[in-house]
Amino acid sequence: MPAALPRFSQLLVALCGLVATAALAQTPAPLPRDGVPPPTAGTEQKIERIRHEDASTRIDELRVGGESKSITVSPKGDAPAYQVPPESNNRNPASTDRERSGSGGWNIFKY
Repeated sequence: MPAALPRFSQLLVALCGLVATAALAQTPAPLPRDGVPPPTAGTEQKIERIRHEDASTRIDELRVGGESKSITVSPKGDAPAYQVPPESNNRNPASTDRERSGSGGWNIFKY
């Protein structure tokens, strides 16, 4: 039995060496490009409220992260305001939503 003890310790050392080699062979994490830190999951997007106004209408546009989210057209005079759905950059061109883009809609029960 005492002869098996040195053989066991040699096997244990060889196994530890194999595990250490496998750990060192892993692919390292990619370095950040040009010293710019990677974006975090909760990055804030720029919110813009843009108003265009002329003699007959006022157009209010809401952009989040550079993409239009809502467009409201308010005619000057007695006509009610209406909304124009902005064309989404993420929409599927094959979808049946084509007839809706660019058309207006009124808020009837708005308080």
